[in-house]
Amino acid sequence: MKSENRKILTRSAVRRQREREERYQTILRAAESLFAKEGYHQTSINQIADLAEVSVGTVYFYFKNKEDLLIQLFEEISYLFRSMIGGEFKKREASLEGIMRAGHLFFDKFCSLYPDKLAILYRETVGQSPALAEHRQRFQKKIIGDLQGALQRASENMGFSFPSPDSVEVIAVSIIGIYDCIVSHFLLSNDRTQDLKVIGDDAVSFLMGGIRSMCQ
Repeated sequence: MKSENRKILTRSAVRRQREREERYQTILRAAESLFAKEGYHQTSINQIADLAEVSVGTVYFYFKNKEDLLIQLFEEISYLFRSMIGGEFKKREASLEGIMRAGHLFFDKFCSLYPDKLAILYRETVGQSPALAEHRQRFQKKIIGDLQGALQRASENMGFSFPSPDSVEVIAVSIIGIYDCIVSHFLLSNDRTQDLKVIGDDAVSFLMGGIRSMCQ
């Protein structure tokens, strides 16, 4: 009997945990949609609660404040970004093709499939607070490090070198900077999503040409 009660309690605990996770995700998705479409400053906790179909108190149970919501979204989206790009590096490990394919994946999948996440990552989390600036800085360092590692492995595997010890870091920083500018100019400011394939192909071709020209 005692064993049976423990099973019931365990199942009940699992169900409650699942329900908490579902509410957490529902609130996050509501915040993501509103922040992307209305803007972070224009969105209120009341609006998020209304869209998520929960009480304002429930939102505050899961998140300290609106900034906490934005930080959690940023962490989730940046993790997805690194997982997608890193997965492409691994598929074509130690080759320049992996760098090229990762660029196409960014434009063809991340930008086209996740417009709300794109807006959060590149617009709504920029210049908000010291806490968000710290999260963004850590993310930038990680993706630059990911690119540096992929470039270094390609160099070692394919038997070429770069002009100086700083070349790999310069290339990685340039790639991230150019992609940032393209997203801000073409997609978030001018809504040129219909031209995404052409824009992405041009950007990747330009960058790969620059990388290959530096290979010795």
